[in-house]
Amino acid sequence: MLTPAYKLTVGGKVVDTTDEPRASTVVELCVALDMDTPADSFTLTLGQVGGLRPERDDEATVELGYADDGGLTQVITGTVVAVEPGLTTTRVVGATAAHALLRTFVDQTYEGKTAGAMVRDLADQAGVDTASVDDGITFPAYVIDGRRSVHRHLRDLADLCGFDVYVDASGRLVFEPFAGGQTIHTLEYAKHVVALEMAQAPAYAGIVEAWGESSGGGHGEEGWAWLTKDFGGSRGTAGSGSPTLRLERSALRTPDAARAAASAAHTTIERRRVSGRVWTTGNPAVALGDAVRLSELPDATLNGTFQVRSVTHRLTKADGFVTGVGFRSLA
Repeated sequence: MLTPAYKLTVGGKVVDTTDEPRASTVVELCVALDMDTPADSFTLTLGQVGGLRPERDDEATVELGYADDGGLTQVITGTVVAVEPGLTTTRVVGATAAHALLRTFVDQTYEGKTAGAMVRDLADQAGVDTASVDDGITFPAYVIDGRRSVHRHLRDLADLCGFDVYVDASGRLVFEPFAGGQTIHTLEYAKHVVALEMAQAPAYAGIVEAWGESSGGGHGEEGWAWLTKDFGGSRGTAGSGSPTLRLERSALRTPDAARAAASAAHTTIERRRVSGRVWTTGNPAVALGDAVRLSELPDATLNGTFQVRSVTHRLTKADGFVTGVGFRSLA
């Protein structure tokens, strides 16, 4: 029988239950990773025992696993953003580097830059390290305004390019398209799957049309700054059928950018047709950027491979260690 274990490193102090299996100061531990929320987080409920006394802005790392199964896996790193003491327990909340992106505001105009080049520069201004950052669309001009956070602008760029944007377990920013999953985790019915919820819905649009505000398509690249009444030469289209989703973004000033944005939006629509959440015995190896393969389910139509969109690790003294994985289709 496997024994759940954890290692907390907070403000330079370490609590490792693989070394001291009986000395557990944690009443409940929850790690929430989600591509569709502003910032990943961890929440610790600590008993008033031991020497762990977190403070705001402490650096923190959480590792999870099993004491008798080859060590622990780092699932999140970040900083403490709130400490809420009580009579018998203390609640500690932390967030990843996305928290810095949410608190950074920039006024800047880029010319002739790829989305990836802008992402790297904005992350640097926010003090956030980068991991994998792909180029994506090249924009003749792109405006970053200080009315919205850097995080919001990164999400906009990711949506236009059809990329995922998230912070990995080591605290570095990832900006890249999903290409099948860095690791595929097989979850088999009656062996790994504890509970499953799945939803299927028709696509809310068949065709996506995207365009900007430039006449560049009819007057060459030098015409990107001109305004136009006729978008025929700069419209991008993807998909078939009905209804039609019209995507107007001023930054899409070239035909190539419009086509790329239309294709990205259509892919997102298709992938949202199937989504769900599966709960399994604690698995710290599942991470954002991975895929899960459901197999041997009683309804064979539910079997398949899906993109991981969110991961929740929960460890409590009452219920042990479980992992919830939110997913969507790869179509």
